[in-house]
Amino acid sequence: MARDFREPHHLPKIGANASYPPGLPRQRRGTTPQMYGRYPDFDCLEHVDHWDELTRQVVLERVENVPLLSFFTEFEAATLGAFCDVVLAQDAEPRVPVLAFIDRKLFEGRLDGYQYADMPDDRETWRLVARGLDEAAAARGADSYAAAPVELQRELMDAFAEGKLSGGAWEQLPGGRAWGVVMRSVLAAFYSHPWAWNEIGFGGPAYPRGYARLGVGLSEAWEGEEELDIDPVADVKKRALE
Repeated sequence: MARDFREPHHLPKIGANASYPPGLPRQRRGTTPQMYGRYPDFDCLEHVDHWDELTRQVVLERVENVPLLSFFTEFEAATLGAFCDVVLAQDAEPRVPVLAFIDRKLFEGRLDGYQYADMPDDRETWRLVARGLDEAAAARGADSYAAAPVELQRELMDAFAEGKLSGGAWEQLPGGRAWGVVMRSVLAAFYSHPWAWNEIGFGGPAYPRGYARLGVGLSEAWEGEEELDIDPVADVKKRALE
């Protein structure tokens, strides 16, 4: 029954907006995850009339018709939803509903067409990851991964990313490859959403209008203007957030 309900050392740290560089403005136009972004006056959805009809329908569907969960159980959804929030540093609303899009893809069997020879089917991989995260949380005194303190959730996420979780469900996920499998889906879902496009200043589909100003440092008049010009890699290192 349907229900409603990024390598490891480059992951942002969450809590009290610690993942945001100083001075990152609140979003003033459109929507971004947690309503922060470098392009506060940019909303890619204001340009939908420049997209072809099919593209427009597909993109707007992601915003206006978030699918109900049909593949994961209630307990799996709680665990994996918490994992997606932690790994993407989505610690406040609005959030891109990543798990809902992954759930629909798995429910419909729209897999990537390839998998590691020594790994189970992606659908089974996701279920084993949910079980493994709960087992790891229980071994550290929490009722489940979803119920664990955020510090423990981050600790387990790092251990998962580094292939350091073992025993139980993890014995069926060799070589730490499960991290790559799940993150492939997590990132694809997140960066297919227009709220994420607003966050990074992406103007959306180029067809049929296209891009004309292709020189270094050039941008179209309708593209977003970056308000905070800080190198995120250097900033993360400076603030010891690696």
